[in-house]
Formats: sequence, structure tokens, C-alpha cells
Amino acid sequence: MIDFRYHLVSLIAVFLAVALGIIIGTTALNEPILAEIENQVADLEQDKRALEDRTQQLQAQLDTTDAFEQALAPALVAGTLTGRSVLLVSTNEDVAPEVVEQVTALVTEAGGTVGGAISLRPEYSDPTTASSLQSYATGGGLPPGIELSPTDQTGQLVAGLLGQVLMTKPDGPVPDAAAVSSVVSGLSSLDALSLDSDTVTPSDYAVVLTAGAFTQDDAGDRNTALVDLVSALDAAGSGAVVAGDALSAGENGLVGVIRADPELSAAISTVDNVGTAAGRISTVLALGSESEGTSGKYGTGEDTQPVPPVPAAAP
Repeated sequence: MIDFRYHLVSLIAVFLAVALGIIIGTTALNEPILAEIENQVADLEQDKRALEDRTQQLQAQLDTTDAFEQALAPALVAGTLTGRSVLLVSTNEDVAPEVVEQVTALVTEAGGTVGGAISLRPEYSDPTTASSLQSYATGGGLPPGIELSPTDQTGQLVAGLLGQVLMTKPDGPVPDAAAVSSVVSGLSSLDALSLDSDTVTPSDYAVVLTAGAFTQDDAGDRNTALVDLVSALDAAGSGAVVAGDALSAGENGLVGVIRADPELSAAISTVDNVGTAAGRISTVLALGSESEGTSGKYGTGEDTQPVPPVPAAAP
């Protein structure tokens, strides 16, 4: 008779055979799979090293190109702003100080001067602070001679006010220094702007420097306030250029908003790579074009020119 021990031994033998088969089969399958994975890892490591080398080469080319453009910049812009002054306006704290310094230096190389530099504070375009700014603009405490358009739009009121005291037309009257000081001090006391230079004097041109884009729900209102300012500076002087980075050329960036409006883009030049030597050259050359009534889109974005036309050298 077959007793219980026979069944037990048989079952153990079967389980051992199954386990041994699994081990042998797994080992046989794992070896080619493991080899394939190791080959893929090796290929990926090689691709990574190749990409790193390519990145270094491209960066070196970019650095060389930027250095070349910086070396050429003084010659390209020489004489384009002789006897003219430029107001620099930074729209937010993301505008790098070195960009302001580099644009200032290139304006000087072009024969011009920087009449002053101001920075807009977040409160300037904040819809929640519009009432206090409107009260200032309509409260009767403005300098004599200031005439604002009849509107209840805060952005247009404040922009018109700044345009009248900070810009001057060719052969037009120069705003009174006391009026400039009064308005800048008044808006500074409301945290709408800050003065970045020792003084600010009325200028022929305005360069509005920007960076990034608004991300809040009030992005549309904030951009409207900035567009009002750019338009007022452009109309009150010989022209304005808005210069920013690639992000500012996006949907909620100031450069992008201006470019998306045919009427605005036809009147105001924009630059989307002011952080590069080419972008700064474009900014300065665009000022000269603005005085001739020509506006353009410059930089690396879609439907842009690399740089404005370079003026012909005088014979």
C-alpha cells in the first residue's frame, strides 16, 4: 500500500523540481535581458557625453558671438543718438541691474546721455491701488501747467502725467524741473515707482526695460497700465522702445502684448533679447528708427528681424 509518507515525499520532490526549473529558467532568461539593459545604459551614457560636449561647443560659440557683437557695438551705434537723451524705465524687479548698466553704456557709446532711470513698483499696475493713484492725479495738487485727458482710467491718467514731465518733443518746451521733481516724489510716496539715478531730467526717448510675464489673474489689468505708460512716453517724446527677454515676449509679457496688437506694434518698437549684445544694439538702433517714424520687432522671436537697419556711415 502507498502510505502518507510516499505522498509527502512525492509532493516535496515535485515542488523541488518546480523551484529548480524556475531558478534555471530565470537565470537563462535574465542573462540576455541584463546584457541588453547594460548595453542600453552604455549607449545612454555615450549619448549624454556627446550632448554635454555639444552643449559646451554651442555655449563657446554663443560666448564668442556675444563677445564679437560687444566689440562691434560701439561702431554700429556710433553717432545714432548724438545730442539726444534717453529715459530708462524698468517695469519690475526682474530686470537685471547689469542690463540697465549695459544699456546705459551703449547709449553713451551712441553719443547720447541717460536723463535718468526709474523703476516701477508692483503698486503702479496693481488694480487694488488704482484709487489712491487716481486721487493723486485728480486731486488738484499737481504742478501748474499739467493738463490730463478727461478720463477715469487710472493707467491713462498716471501715464499722461509721467509723459508730460519726463519727455520732451524735438524743439518743444522742456518740462519744468520743479514739476519733474514734484511728480516723481509724489508717485514715489505712493510706492508706485522709485528713482534709480541721482536725478531725472526730461528726455527725448524712452527705453522701457522688462523681464518675464505676469502670472496672476490680474495680468490683463497690469499689462494695460504698462501699455498706457509706454504709449504716453512714446507720444510725448521722440519715441519709445520696449526691450525685454524671451519670456516677456509671451502671451502675458509686455513685449508679447504690444506685438499682439497691430496698432501698438506699428507705433512702438520691441526687442526680445536685451540680455544679449545684439539685443542691446537693436534697442539703441531702434530709438533712431523711432525718431524717423519707423517701428519694428527685433530679436529671436517669431516674425522678428535680428537687428534694425544699421545707418549708413556719413561720407
